[in-house]
Amino acid sequence: MPTLLIVHHTPSPHCQEMFEAVLSGATAPEIEGVRVVRRAALSATATDVLEADGCLLGTPANLGYMSGALKHFFDQIYYPCLDTTRGRPFGFYVHGGNDVTGAVRGVEAITTGLGWRRVADPVEVTGAPGKADVERCWELGATLAAGLME
Repeated sequence: MPTLLIVHHTPSPHCQEMFEAVLSGATAPEIEGVRVVRRAALSATATDVLEADGCLLGTPANLGYMSGALKHFFDQIYYPCLDTTRGRPFGFYVHGGNDVTGAVRGVEAITTGLGWRRVADPVEVTGAPGKADVERCWELGATLAAGLME
């Protein structure tokens, strides 16, 4: 059974709302035959990535960059997963108070280095997520999971 790994750092209510919408989309009743595994960024391992068929990443924008927790995740999985996961489908969402540009750029740089293939536009939200933002998060989760259906 294909596996979607959701790696997230969820320190705020806004990030939690986005994470829950992504998870809801990934586990929608229409999505069949896909296992969804969720891991906090500080506990996700290279084994989790190697056992997954796709990845969905979530982070706040902290001081103009992705969270230290997501960066730590990338630091520990980069070389163990570099060759094995090339071409892996992924997507991501970012929440920030006023600017997410640096966080988006950081995630894109690292995933490009890994050779991962982005299959959906990132969901970028500043301030409180509105209804449309939550719907885009749901769609992101559903898109990633549906793309793994056999």
